[in-house]
Amino acid sequence: MNNKHFRFFWGLLLLASIVFVQGCKTKRAIIKKPLKEEGEAFLLQKMSESELNFNFFSARCAISVVSDKKSKSDFRGQIRIQKDSIIWLSLSPALGIEVARLMISQDSIWFINRIDKTYFKGDYDFINSFFQTTIDFDILQALLVGNDMTYYEDDSFRAAIDAMEYRLGAAKRSKKKKQLLLEDSPNILIQNIWLNPDNFKITKVNLKEFGQENKQLEMRYSHFSAVKNQLVPTELDMLLQAEKKIRIGLHFSNIELDEPLSFPFKVPSKYSKMR
Repeated sequence: MNNKHFRFFWGLLLLASIVFVQGCKTKRAIIKKPLKEEGEAFLLQKMSESELNFNFFSARCAISVVSDKKSKSDFRGQIRIQKDSIIWLSLSPALGIEVARLMISQDSIWFINRIDKTYFKGDYDFINSFFQTTIDFDILQALLVGNDMTYYEDDSFRAAIDAMEYRLGAAKRSKKKKQLLLEDSPNILIQNIWLNPDNFKITKVNLKEFGQENKQLEMRYSHFSAVKNQLVPTELDMLLQAEKKIRIGLHFSNIELDEPLSFPFKVPSKYSKMR
């Protein structure tokens, strides 16, 4: 090998060494440090501080529903929420013509099917039969905005570290007694909540009914956007497993907080009641 080739060879070797060292430095820089163990009280407080604080919430939404038979339905629409009061949803296909409208309160469900010209008015038996599990307004609202449930006890949680996230687990979580109506039977849940260690936002929730562990609901939050200095989940993935499996994906856009909202819901006189 002549001197010219020799210098070229060692120049390449030196360059490769520099790139390798820089690459190692970059990799070392992104390795996360082990999480510091924290207690339940600390994590519950941080989770509470990071929750979405709102009176009114609205967003455009894209919704996909996949059943265990692999059939898929896609919708677009608008969702509106008045905290602790109303969840309102208008659904449209690609053409933008409304095909259905849903309104949920603390104790009632209203639904209009504009294709069949039918309507429904009833209680939570309707939504529970669809989801094949027990769900109430507090659970549904919390899952949609990425918060913890407001009206459930939190004294049974235990803290742990799981896959570089904090996890709060409760073996028996029940509704606060003052929130139970006389005819209510206590809904006891097995629940796990995973928290982002940087901002303490909820990244995943797993719910099971005590004594019916074969039924479970899992919600994952994979992306957040800043709205009025608050982090709002925009990519949500819900998996319901019971006798059937249903996966519901939601994408929120054009999110607005605490802007005045209306919740129009009127059943046309020619519509018939669902049977």
